[in-house]
Amino acid sequence: MRLGVLFSGGKDSTLALHLAAEKETVACLITVVSKNKESFMFHTPNIDVSGLQAEALGLPLVRVETEGQKEEELADLECAIAEAKSRFGIEGVVTGAVESVYQASRVQRICNRLDLWQFNPLWKTDQKALLETLVAKKYQVIISGVFAYPLDEKWLGKQIDPVVIARLVELQGKYAISPSGEGGEIETTVLDAPLFRQKIEVTDAAVQWSGSSGVYVIKEARLVPK
Repeated sequence: MRLGVLFSGGKDSTLALHLAAEKETVACLITVVSKNKESFMFHTPNIDVSGLQAEALGLPLVRVETEGQKEEELADLECAIAEAKSRFGIEGVVTGAVESVYQASRVQRICNRLDLWQFNPLWKTDQKALLETLVAKKYQVIISGVFAYPLDEKWLGKQIDPVVIARLVELQGKYAISPSGEGGEIETTVLDAPLFRQKIEVTDAAVQWSGSSGVYVIKEARLVPK
């Protein structure tokens, strides 16, 4: 089966891509760039890095923009998926959904209308186990956004490793945060992964912090040999 992957460049969509590729053919990536930083549907920190990630993976990228208005943004997503079906002959769509019924159900409705199969390979995966899988498979994943107390600007740009995982699990016990960010607490950016032919090197970045949340903004990056 030929699949298109809803791809944000974060840990979940990248891991979902790799799990799907173990069983089926990944024909393209589908990225929706939202102008609304508070989008209900789409990851926004460092979304422009998805172009480099697609190049590193050697996969074509269907990229569309949306104003990011609630529900209306779904029409833009449907256009992107329809384009992927037309251009690359996809028969199904892969998502990185783990807990979000809001996201998964809306993608399912689009797939039903377009006569496509939906595959959510990470659905209901234990969040600590998910993070540990990334480390075990030697992903290089950095935290590119934090949006919940007690996370602060010191977390931005940190690579997910066993120490960071242990700290996130500890905070889960104390503050009920989701360690892998399923409650919107963190966003991530993947710089290297097993299927990447090259890795991403960040050459210029800055932390933007406001109130109780912030993002690690990648201003410049390039592909380098692994």
